[in-house]
Order: sequence, then C-alpha cells, then structure tokens
Amino acid sequence: MHWSTQELLSRLADLYSKDDWFSARLSEAVQTGKLAVEGGSPADPQAMTEPAAASAQPAMTAAQDTAARPAPPDRVGGVARMAATLMRSEGGPEVAVIEASGWDTHANQGGARGALAQRLAGLDKALRALKDQLGPLWQQTAVLVVTEFGRTAAMNGTRGTDHGTGGCAFLAGGAVRGGRVIADWPGLARSALLDNRDLRPTLDLRSVFKAVLDEHLRVDAKTLATRIFPDSSGARPLQGLIRA
Repeated sequence: MHWSTQELLSRLADLYSKDDWFSARLSEAVQTGKLAVEGGSPADPQAMTEPAAASAQPAMTAAQDTAARPAPPDRVGGVARMAATLMRSEGGPEVAVIEASGWDTHANQGGARGALAQRLAGLDKALRALKDQLGPLWQQTAVLVVTEFGRTAAMNGTRGTDHGTGGCAFLAGGAVRGGRVIADWPGLARSALLDNRDLRPTLDLRSVFKAVLDEHLRVDAKTLATRIFPDSSGARPLQGLIRA
C-alpha cells in the first residue's frame, strides 16, 4: 500500500490527536517539511511564519525530500543543511528526521553508474553537508540511515531489483564508535536466501534504534519497551555503539 504525503499526515494527525506532545511535534514537522519542499531558508523570515521548535526541550523535525516524484539526487543535501541549521539555532530541535525518496529501483538500477549510484552519491554528499553545517556539534551527533525494506538479491527482468526483506543500515556521527561492520552475514547462496529471493535478516533494526536512544539520548528502558517500541522485548539494544 502506498499513501500520499497528505494521506500519511492525516493518519498521523488522527493517531496523535490525543497526545499533546506528539501532536505538537507533528505540527512542527509539517511546517519544517513545507519549508524544505518549497525551498525556503531558515534564515529567511519570510520563509517561516513559526519557529520549528518553540522551546529547548527535545523536539522532532521532519524534512521531506518530496513525495510526489523522485527528487534530484542533490535535493537531500539541501534538506540536510537546513536541518543542521535548525538544530544549531538557539532552542532548536535535538532530533531531525529527513526522508529521501527515489530509491525504488525496479528498473535500470545500474551498478557503479546509474540511478542507484546517483542516489548513493547524493546520500554521501548529504551526510557531508550535515557534518559541515553542524560544525562542532557533529562530535555530539549520531545519524541513523535506514530504509523501510531491502531489495531482492537477484536482478529482475528489467535490470532492477524488487522489494525485498534484509538490507543494511548505517550509523554515523562523531558520537559513534565507528569503523566497524556489525553483522551475522547469512550469505547469498540460494539455500541461505529467505524464500529463495531475499537477503535473510539477522538483526532487528529496533535493536539499533534502542541502542542510540538509550546510550545517546538517555531514554529509559521502560519508555523504550512500552511507549516507543511496544512488544519488542525480543529486540535487545546493541551495546557499545555510542562513545562513552
């Protein structure tokens, strides 16, 4: 099922309607998302009628890299710079969410060159832009790069890959104990694939999220288990991802 941006926002509004904190955060996210898509600048008073974060308490901004059609590969870099500028501002948000579209490579995916390579280059530039714009705050920053789902292990008939199961996630930032690959690699032999088509997942992504929320943002275990990831007792937080 694919929802338009408006349908998704409407469903989120209904979901958060009885929670004042999340409802306010969603409103802030919508304002910031409009700013990103319309090409405004947080430094331009004509581009923003309300501050993205009204107080110094932790807040979430969501900057959407367009939902109607795939964005140019460099668009996400501009959104990353805007998010960093907001986060550096006095009383700005402590958490930002950036959505980048255009990764649905069902056809003509390419290898070292092609649609996927362009998207990966855009992601690389966006992370660099985020680092540069955050300046000294980068040393206190953790960035999770995740996707909703993986791609099939084999190419399809249109020289692309279809929706799959297993994938990868990246954890970057000055606050991260990096330089490692953390994986229980299942292999790509047909007998090792899930349903003979997908990379087999070996780690619950919630374990990574929980680790960052616990070690970096100091969210307590009870909140993680009951409010943020209900019924996720089987996904234990990874240890040692964040610098002490």
